[in-house]
Amino acid sequence: MAEGSALFVQVAERLAGQIADGGLAEGERVPSTNELAVFYRINPATAAKGINVLADDGLLEKRRGIGMFVATGARRRLLARRRGEFTRRYVEPLLTEAARLGIGTGELFALIKEAGDERESVSL
Repeated sequence: MAEGSALFVQVAERLAGQIADGGLAEGERVPSTNELAVFYRINPATAAKGINVLADDGLLEKRRGIGMFVATGARRRLLARRRGEFTRRYVEPLLTEAARLGIGTGELFALIKEAGDERESVSL
């Protein structure tokens, strides 16, 4: 797992990432705390704490006796949250810096399109 944040946070982030990218679909069973503990070589209580973070967020729901499942609307909510974070982290600073440099919206769009076109031609 990535370093820097607490292990339970990393577990929660990994599961959230799988939900966001469609790897874990709505209604799908999430690995159990014991399965996660074995896979990541961590304490089951740590894995449970990571799962509970997502359950407390309403992204996972417990089905008594059979486990935790991805909640209805979880992917949509995660993507909306991530779009908001993306805007705050990247778009707002980009707009601020563009204004400092005297780059208008139209020119900024053109720069973004040009950079995107270059990126696409490299990946082909």
